[in-house]
Amino acid sequence: MPSKYQRLCFFTILSLIFFSAVAATTTAPTAYELLQSYDFPVGILPKGITHYDLDPSSGRFDAYLNGSCSFSLEGSYQLKYNPRISGNIYKDTLTNLSGVRVKVLFLWLNIVEVRRNGENLEFSVGVASAEFPIDNFYVCPQCGCGLNCKPLEEKCRRGNLRSISLVSEI
Repeated sequence: MPSKYQRLCFFTILSLIFFSAVAATTTAPTAYELLQSYDFPVGILPKGITHYDLDPSSGRFDAYLNGSCSFSLEGSYQLKYNPRISGNIYKDTLTNLSGVRVKVLFLWLNIVEVRRNGENLEFSVGVASAEFPIDNFYVCPQCGCGLNCKPLEEKCRRGNLRSISLVSEI
């Protein structure tokens, strides 16, 4: 018959194995799920974020792509994402952004802040800003082709996704 000490050791080892297995199956949220938890749509980041770092106490984050990423949206805007995108995230606000640029006329400008204002997102380049309906950002653009990728176009034609358009306000 096992002693009280042996039973306690067995129970402790069994508990450690169980909790290790539970911890191993628990995964951190994706960068896109993290955006949603701060009340942002997933489409403000392109597909392909490999991982991110977040300091929840300060809101400081870094998100990573395998390489730089660029695409056009509806022919109006050209966007470029560096392999590392960083800033501070709070509910309804992204500040101190770096790693995201937009082409306005012939100038490349850094997007430095994004704010959610009800059902709109306001993008600031410092000296100017533009506001767009949030439903324009329900789908993540893809590097190279943005929202005009063949599989996406086919889904839109079949009615699985809404048509997305952006109107310039800058």
